[in-house]
Amino acid sequence: MKIYYLGILKGGQDAVELCKAKDVSSFSFFERSSVDQFMTFFSTTIAARTEKSQRQSIEEGNYMGHVYVRQEGLAGVVISDKEYPVRVSFSILNKILDEYLAQHPKEEWESATNANKANMDLSFAPLELYLKRYQDPHQADALLRVQQELDDTKIVLHKTIESVLQRGEKLDTLVDKSEALSSSSKMFYTQARKTNSCCVLL
Repeated sequence: MKIYYLGILKGGQDAVELCKAKDVSSFSFFERSSVDQFMTFFSTTIAARTEKSQRQSIEEGNYMGHVYVRQEGLAGVVISDKEYPVRVSFSILNKILDEYLAQHPKEEWESATNANKANMDLSFAPLELYLKRYQDPHQADALLRVQQELDDTKIVLHKTIESVLQRGEKLDTLVDKSEALSSSSKMFYTQARKTNSCCVLL
């Protein structure tokens, strides 16, 4: 079980990654930059396509993206392997979004864009600590006790990334058009898709 990414984003159509913590140590040195870019791309894509007050779990290859967009428009994303417990992921998102909003009220981040966010202090130091601590889902037991109400609500729609996209949109096309991904990241994605489809057919 592993968490690769914890991110806090401004949700909505103009989704912007405000801060993130990542663990790409399980990837080769040469893949890490591409994996990092693709996690940001994936997170902003699902944050942009999730309605306010909604939670979703989205499958892409061997990974799961869990997203929660609060009523204020602040979004949290966890990218993990498929074995990591869904309930724990959403408990973590509730915690980090509560804490982030306490430190950064909506007025501080609602005008953030990819162009101006470098001039804004939207960092959240505990994110790295939480990424390390919650690699073991049992560390979130206290969170789970506090967050029992999640069990009483149908919160998760398991989807593939394709089902989150707009009608007629394809992930491959979005990747090709994306200015956020370098050419090497696009090549990495294409190669990974070929490898995964090969394995699925076998």
